[in-house]
Amino acid sequence: MNIGAAARASGVSERMIRHYEKLGLLAPAARTAAGYRTYTAGDVHVLRFVRRARDLGFPVADIARLLALWQDRSRASAEVKRLAAGHIAELDARIASLSAMRDALARLAAACCGDARPDCPILDELAGDTPLPQPRPPEDPGPVTRTPGSRRR
Repeated sequence: MNIGAAARASGVSERMIRHYEKLGLLAPAARTAAGYRTYTAGDVHVLRFVRRARDLGFPVADIARLLALWQDRSRASAEVKRLAAGHIAELDARIASLSAMRDALARLAAACCGDARPDCPILDELAGDTPLPQPRPPEDPGPVTRTPGSRRR
């Protein structure tokens, strides 16, 4: 099949197919006498594998390793699990970082009046004019004391 048919069958764009060939994730395509690339069903299977790995956010180097493991029938699944666990740890770190950015921006947005006045803590923070607001711990109401007939506070 030509590159357009391979792209449709795999869900990978023609540009990315060429890129994956260049990176070595996909073997160089056979060529027709006119120089057009041709792909097999096996190539499409590899492209689907790469697309799924990319959809999970694996970096190209890990995808290359996963492809090698996938194609090695004598592989041990421990290496595959190690790669997945490492990627999960990276994703967790990115999620924590994104959550911290979101929380900081939410605090700034809450501090902004959003009215016609020019004062804006969001812009002040971006300009470095004020420190980033830090979350305050909840206030401790102190010990709860109860006497007969009293209500909890």
